[in-house]
Amino acid sequence: MNEKTGSSEQQLEVAEYQELINKIRPRHTFLKNAILAFLVGGTICLIGQFILQIYMGQGLEQQQAQAATSATMVFLGAFLTGIGVYDQIGKYGGAGSIVPITGFANSIVAPAMEARREGFVFGIGAKMFTIAGPVLVYGFLISALIGISYFLLR
Repeated sequence: MNEKTGSSEQQLEVAEYQELINKIRPRHTFLKNAILAFLVGGTICLIGQFILQIYMGQGLEQQQAQAATSATMVFLGAFLTGIGVYDQIGKYGGAGSIVPITGFANSIVAPAMEARREGFVFGIGAKMFTIAGPVLVYGFLISALIGISYFLLR
């Protein structure tokens, strides 16, 4: 057997293999994903700004309107998760759907919805506190540390 023949057959196999890999390799869509995340996250924030303007137009002061807007956006995120719409938004917009406050609501409600077979108390209720517990504990801890630091440095 000729070494040249074996070598060229191997080269042909490697070339065919490389061509096959190039055909089935998923294409990188970093730019598309970044644009979609920007558009979805921006749209959610735009909706939040619109709601804020509505509350301020109704006579609420800015701080009260901001709190009401946050509560409304959390409610909308939880509601859209409950009816299955927020998951579709997440599939389309990726990180753009998890960064705003509606993403927090989604991260708490989605696991609870999966546990609903176990009932409202032991399924949904327990799962929501399992997920929200660490978030709330760390949030309270950090806010207490910031408050103490502010008090001591003032």
